[in-house]
Amino acid sequence: MRDRHVVVLSGAGISAESGLATFRGAGGLWEGVPVSQVATPEGWRNDVGRVLRFYNERRIAVRKAEPNAAHRALKELEEIFSVTIITQNIDDLHERAGSSKVIHLHGEILKARSSRDETKITECLGNIELGDRAADGSQLRPHVVWFGEAVPMMERAIEAAKSADFFIVVGTSLEVYPAASLIDYVPYESPKFLIDPMPSGLADESFHVVQSSASEGIPRVVSQLKAMMA
Repeated sequence: MRDRHVVVLSGAGISAESGLATFRGAGGLWEGVPVSQVATPEGWRNDVGRVLRFYNERRIAVRKAEPNAAHRALKELEEIFSVTIITQNIDDLHERAGSSKVIHLHGEILKARSSRDETKITECLGNIELGDRAADGSQLRPHVVWFGEAVPMMERAIEAAKSADFFIVVGTSLEVYPAASLIDYVPYESPKFLIDPMPSGLADESFHVVQSSASEGIPRVVSQLKAMMA
């Protein structure tokens, strides 16, 4: 049934179960660090060193984290479906779990890029320091999308959503745009699943709501989809 397409929109909640701090919510990273200082072009211009230190810490945390049961279950879907994961997360846990097609809307923390040309991207497993240069001579910066910047992968994500036979939302509040708008592109007749321990009510009645953590809910939905195709 690999011609049937499952599209997954994942957010911070799925990575939180691997020990990665979320940005929003109680205890989130934005409580301790103002967004404007580390996640905007203005913050970068004002204090490059502070921004680099903030993301160097995130990079260390990502390297220590491991995929959880939710990430691994999504990989299992590839046994019988074509699967595209659209993630708002900047970690690589989906890839390390084995998922082969991942669209990173907000960039990837384990990559760096030119601060002058967003298309000049390189792998980055270690720290980025002041004076580290891209091939064009500009200061390297984290390959993440900051507030006020365009989301280059959005068009690819929209095309994936339009072709979804099944659409799964996990670990996201559906409050962050433009990512949240992807549900508007999913075909009306395609079943939609929302895995959330505390559904916000933003998902309409067309969603099949699984009130559960990602690591428990995703395996349940995966089993359900497999049974439907048996």
